[in-house]
Amino acid sequence: MSDTAGHDAAGAWRELAGQVDGCRACDLGLVRTHAVPGDLPDPYDGGPVPLLLVGEAPGADEDALGRPFVGRSGRLLDQLLDEAGLDRTGVAVANVLKCRPPGNRAPRARELAACRPWLHRQLALLQPRVVVTLGGSATTWFFGRGARLTTLRGRPHEVDGRTVFATYHPSAALRFGPRGAPLAGLREDLGTVAGWLAR
Repeated sequence: MSDTAGHDAAGAWRELAGQVDGCRACDLGLVRTHAVPGDLPDPYDGGPVPLLLVGEAPGADEDALGRPFVGRSGRLLDQLLDEAGLDRTGVAVANVLKCRPPGNRAPRARELAACRPWLHRQLALLQPRVVVTLGGSATTWFFGRGARLTTLRGRPHEVDGRTVFATYHPSAALRFGPRGAPLAGLREDLGTVAGWLAR
């Protein structure tokens, strides 16, 4: 793809990020420090991205810095991506919610509904080859209410014409510790995704 096309796509992302920053569709826009639109691969040439990771919502560190997965969960995610042979800088990262819920509480239905169009626009812009949902909220966003992460994980699914893998959120891996099922599952699933992308 030409440099011009790459600049146009990156510009479209920056424009979208500015709109997210100005969003007041729910009360979270009034209480957060920074909106967290997400990260593009670096460099980004404007083509479809190989991988989009989708989490739940920003935490305190993300709210402070305006970037996704920069706290403890992000450090663990970076480590596991590296183990799987996936470079964090080469993937796109976003959340279902673009603003931090106070106290890191679970997202509310009206917040999810208000924020839903942003992720739709990001998917349309990035056209990811593979989407990985991290945790229950992101999995529900793609698969609908009643989706069970434990039965979905480990294999690709087609959702609205996209290949989607569901797995645990890094925060669950931290919460259950080094011997817990979420860490083992997340590590295994990222390895599966890496293998699928390498085909």
